[in-house]
Parts: sequence; structure tokens; C-alpha cells
Amino acid sequence: MLTTEILAIIPAYNEEKRIAPVVLTARKHIPVLVIDDGSQDSTFSVAQESGARVLQQVPNQGKGAALRRGFEAALSGGYQAVITLDADGQHDPAEIPRFVERYRETNPDLIIGSRDFSQIPAVRRLANSLGRWSFSWAVGQAVPDNQSGYRLLNQRMMRAVLGSSESGFEFEVEMIVTCIQAGYTLDWVPISTIYGGESSHIQPLQHTLEFTRVLLQTRRRMRGS
Repeated sequence: MLTTEILAIIPAYNEEKRIAPVVLTARKHIPVLVIDDGSQDSTFSVAQESGARVLQQVPNQGKGAALRRGFEAALSGGYQAVITLDADGQHDPAEIPRFVERYRETNPDLIIGSRDFSQIPAVRRLANSLGRWSFSWAVGQAVPDNQSGYRLLNQRMMRAVLGSSESGFEFEVEMIVTCIQAGYTLDWVPISTIYGGESSHIQPLQHTLEFTRVLLQTRRRMRGS
């Protein structure tokens, strides 16, 4: 059954080989908007041919900027909420109904898909565990999965993060802080843990440095709130 008041937002960068099945499956549940973040391949045309509405931002500006562009489009289009998911297949679009059902049950401001970290490779499991523990310390409460990009945001949550200056993955971390500080409702749904050996756009050293910066910034914000 198609739900028309919620929009899927899929930020994409050079994902011509993987985006089609993501769009096709997501469209079975909700309308789809792809933000082509300066791709140098055929991501735009593949996504469009798969039935998505596609917006381009050139040059590449980062995932955070792409998501904000999508939020602006969703708000102007009158959507009640959005579901964000990655273009590379790490989020199963067949699980969109889990978010829709939870949203209709409890109407939270932010729902995050929580992965089972026992199912991911050991190196990534260690990195993710350290990230979860340190972030939970920074915000002063347990956060099961702070880096999952599979999320639902309602209108006021989207508006709350439009002013962010974070352009990369840090935007999603900051989103949780904003939700907690504002006293908004944060909820979780279990999602599949998918790692298919795909390459990542994240550079490990830069990722670590940026996460440390955001972590310390978060701790200062929470202590001052």
C-alpha cells in the first residue's frame, strides 16, 4: 500500500550501479526523491528512469547538504515526514513500513533504524561500538546507533536541522543532539544489518577527526544545556 504523506529521501553520489533497486523497492511504499550530490556517473538518469524525482546539486557538497536540500523540498511539498536511506543498498527499502507503522503509532519526531552490531565485520563492529559508547557519554543517555542513516523525521525535526552548517556525515550525528536538546521525541526501530563488501565514500582518518570534533562539541553543548 502506497503512503503518500511521507517522502523517501535518498542522497546519492556515484551510485549508478546500485541505486535502481533501492528506488524501485522504496517506490512500492512511498514517493521517492533522490538528491544527486554532484555525481560524475549516470546516477541522475538511472534514478530518474527508476521512477524517482531527482534534484542535482553541483558540485558535490556532502551528505548533510544533500539531506537538507531534500528536507526543504519535502517541507515545500507539504509532506508530513521523510524517511532517509542510503543509495548503496545498505538499508533495505522493504523495511520502510516499519518506520511508517511506528510513526503512526507514537508520532515521534525522529526515528532511527538500529542495527545489530554482532552481524558486522569485527573491525567495523569495534569502530561502531566505540562510537556508540563515546556518543552516549557525550549526550548523557544510551544511543543504540548514532551513525545509522536510515531515519524518519517529522516536519518540526526537519525544520530544526535546516540551519546546520555540517555538510557531511556529522550532520546525522548533530541531528540526534538537536533532537535531545529540543526535548523532542526520539525512537528506534530494528533494521537489517547489511554489509556486502561495498566501497565507502568515507575516508577513515578524516572520519575519525571529524567525529572527535563533533563528539567534543556535543559534550560542550549538552553540559551547557
